[in-house]
Amino acid sequence: MPIRTNRGRAAVYRRLWGWPLRSPRHLVGTLVFLAILITALGVVLPKVVGKQQAKAAPSTGPTTSIHTTPPGVAAPGPTSNLPTRLSAPLATPTTAAPNGDAVRVAKEWAAAWVNHPAGITSEQWLAQLKPYTTEEYLPVMASVDPANIPATKVTGEPVVGTSYTSSVQLTIPTDGPKLSITVVTTNAGWRVADYDQAS
Repeated sequence: MPIRTNRGRAAVYRRLWGWPLRSPRHLVGTLVFLAILITALGVVLPKVVGKQQAKAAPSTGPTTSIHTTPPGVAAPGPTSNLPTRLSAPLATPTTAAPNGDAVRVAKEWAAAWVNHPAGITSEQWLAQLKPYTTEEYLPVMASVDPANIPATKVTGEPVVGTSYTSSVQLTIPTDGPKLSITVVTTNAGWRVADYDQAS
């Protein structure tokens, strides 16, 4: 029999809303049902909405070409016309004739490096190197103890290994190990940015 009065409808609504609160068992059952319903909606709705958006929007994404390959040969990966992260390709350093100033700075730096008479402090030795060393490399040089340097004089002319427009790598012989020195151009001119003791 249909409900014809507002009072009758209110009674039905009260019974529906009041049912979960009649007992703890009803309440737990209602919460479990709601959790299942929300989970199902969370799974189904994105699929339905995603399909509708895919139909509505034309495909402008990356294109994938299908190639048939003989057995035993790896298939090529998908191709994409998305831009790379780099806005412009990295420039390859161009080789150049050794710069005379770079060679001079390397020679003077090596002469200061081997100049460590007995009793010289690390600060005094570092002060000799400072005019020829980059600001970034000075803290590294500060960790060197001049008493541990096995060379006392430069014994030959620098030999240029690689030379670019902004850096030169040279080897300078000493009465100890050979020095492999990297000189770079800075705002203050050519400066030593790295060195190593070569055999």
